[in-house]
Amino acid sequence: MVFKRMLGALGVGAPTVDTVLATPRIQPGGLLAGEVRLKGGDFDADIEHITLGLVARVEIEHAEGESGGLREFFRAPVSGPFVLREGEDRVVTFSFGVPWETPISEVSGQRLTGMAVGVRTELAIAKAVDKGDLDPVAVEPLPSQLRVLEAFPRLGYQFRSADLEAGQIHGVRQELPFYQEIEFYGPGGEIELTFVADQGGLEIVLEADGRSGDAIGRFHVTHDEAMRTDWDAEIDTWLDRLAPASHGHHDHRGHHGSGIGGVVAAGAAGMVGGLVLGEAVEEIFESDDEGGDW
Repeated sequence: MVFKRMLGALGVGAPTVDTVLATPRIQPGGLLAGEVRLKGGDFDADIEHITLGLVARVEIEHAEGESGGLREFFRAPVSGPFVLREGEDRVVTFSFGVPWETPISEVSGQRLTGMAVGVRTELAIAKAVDKGDLDPVAVEPLPSQLRVLEAFPRLGYQFRSADLEAGQIHGVRQELPFYQEIEFYGPGGEIELTFVADQGGLEIVLEADGRSGDAIGRFHVTHDEAMRTDWDAEIDTWLDRLAPASHGHHDHRGHHGSGIGGVVAAGAAGMVGGLVLGEAVEEIFESDDEGGDW
């Protein structure tokens, strides 16, 4: 994962910067590490700071409909002031923890449709701030999250899409200004799954859109408890309890193999049950970045 560009704020002869990620795949709460590689230009440059920002595409609802754009949700300073000499090569290493609520963008090597998470390098020289190109980062689920995700295909639900919605979930403590919705479709209609993670565990919010209207289910578990829970049974019981006429009192388990990982492994041509390869992620960043952040 590398990007390289001349710093547009200073024009011809300015320094160039490469950001190289040593950990292009991370998990929520994990470490993002790498190097910022600088090459001095035709003059000495007073570097004021280097800051890395995590960004993602977030949807926001309006009265007229819905719109989206890139939003920075975390910043990590990786260097204070220094002088980059003419023609000098300098490497600044970094390692920092990402938020536990960082949205999932990839499962079993396949990107989730609609998701784009990236890191952007901001370099300030002589009062001019240059925001570099975006480098995609794959965020894989925690083992506790994967346990929940794997239950849905076995219950007859197929992944449809995922997005980030601006706002807060009532009654849930959030650090980020948005939450992720992972949408599945199956015998009882649509189910939207949201994780709000922290170091201690998971808040799991389910919203079902069936024939009897919307219904909300919530589970709060530690990461260890999530690994030991029979999520097939828990989710199936919740579905049957909220809408017997829609979901029926039968066991949906065992219909779709071994879960999301198994579904992905069985696929071909880059699309499996709504999971698609990431060839369009860079296009999402380019199209959204033209208009800047919102």
